[in-house]
Amino acid sequence: MSTLTGTGPLVRLALRRDRVVLPVWIAVFALVAAFAAAATASLYPDAATRVEAAAAINAAPSLVALYGPLHDPTSLGALALWKLGGFGAVLVAVLAVLTVVRHTRGDESAGRRELVGSTAVGRGAALAAALAVGWGASVTLGAATALGLAAAGLPVAGSVAFGAAWAGAGVVFAAVGGVAAQLARSARAARGLAILVLGAAFVLRAAGDVTGPGWLTWLSPIGWAQETRPYAGERWWVPALSVAAALALAVVAHLLDARRDLGAGLLADRPGPGAAAAGLRSPLALAARLHRGVLAAWTVGFLLIGALLGSVASAADELLAGPRMREVLRALGGEQGLTDAFLAAEFGVLAVLASAFVVQAALRLHAEERARRVDLVLSAPVGRVRLAAGHVAAAAGGAVVLLVAAGAGAGLGHGLQTGAVGAELPRLVGAALGQLPAVWVVGGLTVALIGLAPRAAAAAWPALVAFLLIGELGPLLRLPSWVLDLSPFTHLPRWPGPVQDPVTPLLWTTVVAAALTAAGLAGWRRRDLQ
Repeated sequence: MSTLTGTGPLVRLALRRDRVVLPVWIAVFALVAAFAAAATASLYPDAATRVEAAAAINAAPSLVALYGPLHDPTSLGALALWKLGGFGAVLVAVLAVLTVVRHTRGDESAGRRELVGSTAVGRGAALAAALAVGWGASVTLGAATALGLAAAGLPVAGSVAFGAAWAGAGVVFAAVGGVAAQLARSARAARGLAILVLGAAFVLRAAGDVTGPGWLTWLSPIGWAQETRPYAGERWWVPALSVAAALALAVVAHLLDARRDLGAGLLADRPGPGAAAAGLRSPLALAARLHRGVLAAWTVGFLLIGALLGSVASAADELLAGPRMREVLRALGGEQGLTDAFLAAEFGVLAVLASAFVVQAALRLHAEERARRVDLVLSAPVGRVRLAAGHVAAAAGGAVVLLVAAGAGAGLGHGLQTGAVGAELPRLVGAALGQLPAVWVVGGLTVALIGLAPRAAAAAWPALVAFLLIGELGPLLRLPSWVLDLSPFTHLPRWPGPVQDPVTPLLWTTVVAAALTAAGLAGWRRRDLQ
């Protein structure tokens, strides 16, 4: 029997398990890119406004670090997809990592790999099937994106290059996920290891673009995606680097898979203490311990992103040269100065990202339940609500920490630019915290799903994506108000800057969050464990 025997049936099984998740994500990526292209045409209608905006972008190191340089100042397509190029490649890479780890180390940790291995399946079939699904999803996503961009009126060649750039990032990091699954002993650790590699790739790309030398960019698969240069003199040979790297990493992953025992990882776990510390003997302390590593990494990221956004905020007047762009940003960020409007819009995006942490933190309770570890905790004198409340408190408190970090970073970055750190730091921390009730609403929705409809708990992720799309594309597409009102982030005051009656929306949003959380905890207390 060959080591790859049974790969085909395992591919079909994986596709059946992901028959909803993958098509939804592929459609979301393609639609976001197409909508961005369509919206930018009205924001920068002529070459003069595009050249002016491109000059401001390339002159701002913080923007170049975040999104990369704009290679062709006259190209509508290059400007329309400037922000999506690098950041979108990162998100595609995350999707690929999650897909591959789910079908490799995730199945192994859950015991499904051992069950499947008892049939006529080769040792390397599971890894090969997972890579095939990850690569296929990445290529399909790239093709769908290219079709959407071409349908939006952008040149076909540039659209194909953009789709290939995204697909290239996906295939490389699908293979990175395959390697990480062999090194780590748990799915959680494998995801963390792969995301760490992704973060390093992003930093290399940023360093190469901002400070030079340029060869640093070529060490990063994210840099390869941007150096494909869609709509700016396409480099058709660059995606071949992604294909070569993916194949090489796949070979490494298979070699590692053949050299380890089932259920083991090549990186040894650090042994824990023999007894729990005195401060670790409560559900809240347990939840805090489970979430502290992830929260620390997210906090550092929010602090750095906030600092970058704050340092570039003072250049908003130059960057947003077009009158239509000024109108849109004011719609996103409120009727105040452009700098405050820019910061308000970015705080809204960061709040959605903070909600992603809250969702995954709340869903940790559901994961513990499905892994039967909740049964062990409840065998002690611990009530159900008390146990769940520990995870809820950790998620809600984590949101506070993340938004404070984002506001502090923005306050320091903007304050150093303007020479008013003492004034900007508390002002922007307060502005970031103004988004907190909406983040709690998303967390409350997740808890409600866990308690009342546990089989649909993962629906919190599509809901969060919908809120993001409404917030980012709703004003640009001039969607009706009832659609915009579906997102909790729509109802909050757009700080910083003057706002009329901020108390009422903050109060009502907090009440909704509390009601959803209470309903979820009540359902959790009454229902059977999964």
